[in-house]
Amino acid sequence: MRFSLGLPVHRVDAAAEFVTGDAIAEIARAAELAGFAAVFLTDHPAPPARWVHGGGHVTTDPLVTLAFAAAATSTIRLQTNLFVPAYRHPLIAAKAVASLDLMSGGRVILGVGAGYLEPEFHALDADFEHRNHVLDDALRTMVAAWSADDVDGVATAPRPVQQPGPPVWIGGNSKRAIRRAVELGQGWVPMPSPASAAPHLRTPGLESLDDLRSRVDYLREQCAVAGRDSDDLDICFMPSGLDMFAKATPDAAQVVDDVAALASIGVTWATVALPADTRRELLTAIDSFARDVLSHSTEVGGGAIPRR
Repeated sequence: MRFSLGLPVHRVDAAAEFVTGDAIAEIARAAELAGFAAVFLTDHPAPPARWVHGGGHVTTDPLVTLAFAAAATSTIRLQTNLFVPAYRHPLIAAKAVASLDLMSGGRVILGVGAGYLEPEFHALDADFEHRNHVLDDALRTMVAAWSADDVDGVATAPRPVQQPGPPVWIGGNSKRAIRRAVELGQGWVPMPSPASAAPHLRTPGLESLDDLRSRVDYLREQCAVAGRDSDDLDICFMPSGLDMFAKATPDAAQVVDDVAALASIGVTWATVALPADTRRELLTAIDSFARDVLSHSTEVGGGAIPRR
């Protein structure tokens, strides 16, 4: 099992502690030294204010922020969780991702999603109604741009270090998202969510280990249909109680048990957020998590390794 740490750039209430270049560099270095395999950010370039004030969150630009993390580190992976290609022209997105991968020495993991916040789509003049088709088309365009020096007469060089491109992990709980991961990706990123939130999040609920197991079974079925080895796809999931809004880190022994249960059904990566009110507290939490969880869990499971 590998672990990815969320960078707390949503903490604009404590911006000097968490939302500066120095803060990102220090947190990323600490995560790398502690044994985290990646750091991650979400993607909300224009979230509706009502959503933010009602329990949503703001974030910095994920690729710019991950570039600061990359410059301060040497091995840790740089994950988007999740980047929404529909918000940008696919050639612009492809160039930005390729640039980050090139400058970081091939460390990008591009987690993507179709998106679900309709007002954000409207603010960006993006196509909400056809967002699933837009995502599929964008991914094909981006991979084409990464794999050649020109596409339809458009120069797309320089290429990313990872070829034919950074690993693409597909987010979403739906069967369509799973099929997309099999057809177009190298990983799948389901998310824990109550069934009652499905109309808002635009993806089916996923409330239990059994729910996740049934979807992993479907993933394996689709791999068999497509002639793919399911072990070639990473599965990234967030253990209970480790989201960005948690007020306290769960008991370490419980986290270790939860991670072992996830690994037993095929999960290969875990995303975690660690609560803290100051940067010093977060650095301490990173060290404690490494001692109490990473040291017991990093040899659990296995699965695919992202392309380098």
